[in-house]
Amino acid sequence: MKLISACLIGCECRYDQKSCRTDLGEQLLSQGKAIPVCPEQLGGLPPPRPPAEIVGGDGFDVLDGRAKIVDNQGNDVTDIFLAGAHQALKIAQTAGVTSAILKENSPSCGSSFIYDGTFTGKKVQGVGLTAALFLRNGIEVSSERRE
Repeated sequence: MKLISACLIGCECRYDQKSCRTDLGEQLLSQGKAIPVCPEQLGGLPPPRPPAEIVGGDGFDVLDGRAKIVDNQGNDVTDIFLAGAHQALKIAQTAGVTSAILKENSPSCGSSFIYDGTFTGKKVQGVGLTAALFLRNGIEVSSERRE
């Protein structure tokens, strides 16, 4: 069983209230091989919402208190993202998930790249908060682009 970012199966849960539907996501779901989750919604953020980026590092740095997540209005939303990441982990562990396909570039789900925290569209190598939490707990993560 895999966990998959809910936006990849067509849920309009992204910050811009859009999805990033993929054939792979829908295929895994229809075969009963994936559980869709949106960590940001689990934390309490509704779509649409202001875009957010990690400032000062990546998801591991957020977990270790060295970085934070802020939206483009300057609001610190770190605690909301942390709550959602922990809820996603609880779902994954309860379901016996060993791997996850997560939406690349997301401050929650990025598995290789995230935005750099300047809201200029620049991407840097790094993982999102939920991806980092999954990795620290033995759950393999990959992007929709590498699956």
